[in-house]
Amino acid sequence: MASLAQHFLEMARNNAWANHRLHAACALLDDAELKAGRLGFFGSIHRTLNHILIVDWYYVDALERGGRGPALYADPEPYEHLAKLTAAQQVSDRRLLAYSEALTDATLGASVELEREGGARHPERVPSVLAHLFQHQIHHRGQVHAMLSGTRVPPPQLDEYFLAEDAERRASELRALGLPVQ
Repeated sequence: MASLAQHFLEMARNNAWANHRLHAACALLDDAELKAGRLGFFGSIHRTLNHILIVDWYYVDALERGGRGPALYADPEPYEHLAKLTAAQQVSDRRLLAYSEALTDATLGASVELEREGGARHPERVPSVLAHLFQHQIHHRGQVHAMLSGTRVPPPQLDEYFLAEDAERRASELRALGLPVQ
């Protein structure tokens, strides 16, 4: 049976792969299509991808005990161009992978402080923060996926990561990301 630390590492790998695949599809859109008004919490593919990134920054920083807190999401759209946004998402994904690779029972038993606007601090368990972060990613990637359905670019398949029967379909992407092919 896999440990909880192994589960979170698998989730971090899946997260990096799904972001890679989603950003690759979005890169086929022009700037106007990325920024066009669409149904969703943030009103465009571009704004939703920026939101995913800044929330990643916030939670990964908290897990790493970086102390930057709400300053990380002060600008709701830090990247105007998709190429820079994609590069920043890849850096964030690598940070989350590194954190997840280092997880131990002690780390999983720890808590982290989440600072909110106004300085309020809330202690949270590491597993809860990780579960929340992965769920947040999945939720908003799903919104981008749905928004892509209204464009000329078909939404990418994002649910082929875990099953061995799907391994060949994702192998080249996993190798390109430096992730193990399973």
